[in-house]
Amino acid sequence: MHSSELLKGTLQTIVLKVLKDHGRMYGYEITQRVKELSDGRILLTEGALYPSLHKLEAEGLVKTEIVNIGKRIRKYYLLTSPGKILAKDRVTEFVDFISTMRSVLQVKMN
Repeated sequence: MHSSELLKGTLQTIVLKVLKDHGRMYGYEITQRVKELSDGRILLTEGALYPSLHKLEAEGLVKTEIVNIGKRIRKYYLLTSPGKILAKDRVTEFVDFISTMRSVLQVKMN
């Protein structure tokens, strides 16, 4: 599992990318998809995920849809048009950052 410090700086990028790739998702679904994609190395907690989603929503990058499922209410999150653009930009920026960090740390990839 990766340190929480590393995740703090990448959480929004992760959430944006997952929503861009998979469309409308609810919170638990996002946590499970990230867990699956990372082979269990990234475990998002509700305490980290929901503040990030709420911030993205306040910035107009994510919108919500409320769906009634029986007696339960489920809140789905999906990207707005600006959110889709930012997701692409953030991923590009992060991939470049990884390349830079490889150079700085002098790590060779197989």
